[in-house]
Amino acid sequence: MTPREIIAEAWAITRRESSMRRWGCTSAFFELLLSIKLISYQIYFLYEYVSGNGGAGFFDVEIIMYNSMPHWFFWTFVIILLLLFAIEFFFPHMARGAIIGLGAKSHMGEPVKGGTVLALYNFFAIFAIHEMFVLGSLSTSITLTSVIVRYIDGNAKTAVIALLWIVWAFSNLLRFFFSFSEEAVVIDKIGIFEALGKSFKLIISYLGHIMFLLLLLFVISLRIILNAAIVIIIPGCIIGIVLFLGMFLSTLLTWIIGGVIGIAMTVAASYFFAYLHVFKQTVWTITYLELRKHKDLDVIG
Repeated sequence: MTPREIIAEAWAITRRESSMRRWGCTSAFFELLLSIKLISYQIYFLYEYVSGNGGAGFFDVEIIMYNSMPHWFFWTFVIILLLLFAIEFFFPHMARGAIIGLGAKSHMGEPVKGGTVLALYNFFAIFAIHEMFVLGSLSTSITLTSVIVRYIDGNAKTAVIALLWIVWAFSNLLRFFFSFSEEAVVIDKIGIFEALGKSFKLIISYLGHIMFLLLLLFVISLRIILNAAIVIIIPGCIIGIVLFLGMFLSTLLTWIIGGVIGIAMTVAASYFFAYLHVFKQTVWTITYLELRKHKDLDVIG
């Protein structure tokens, strides 16, 4: 298939398979929710660092809530927050396995079933591959930069931050070369390191498809830009609503209304991102299925 045919087929599958979009929407929701919480905390830390006393701590928000709200509400909030964090951390890896497997089945004309089995069976391998490049995550690197700024003094601070972002760039470069590793694990049922090697060989062997790769990278970059904008806009809207409602409502009611509005905005954004998430992943899946048909270039005879 040509790159244009792959793009068209991936978009057709994305629109046709509602089960893949459900996995993608749920995954995008939890990923977005985690990013919003991380960035919201960093916005608070930045505000305290610039205009406050510079002594913001990790649990300042929780302490403020504990002192200003009923204790039953505070502990309910903390338990829900911890449960959400666990789901946000693990569920996207499960969803990725389901989306890859269902996309491959749809492309090959097989019944698009078994998403839960695909998610559970491939979870540990996909989780391990993802965590190898955890420093390639923008929100993680921003969080670590915030920690470095607040807790490391002297000239070493600049050097550590520079090293962190060099590692971030290198992690993203490696992630590009290992882009097919998750597809190899799900579709071919091979081990993690074998999948990494197979992905590297495919990327190097067919790097000549530069126009297709550039188009794919453009789609990925577009999603990252939109995701970054949403991650910043939603906390800003919630803060504005909370400050406005706080002028004439109680603290508890203000937090409840602000939380409901924030979750509703996140769900709406997740529905939009589900299409982009499933489409991008399906492009990689179809590309892997097409490229693995060819003989390895290092095989002679």
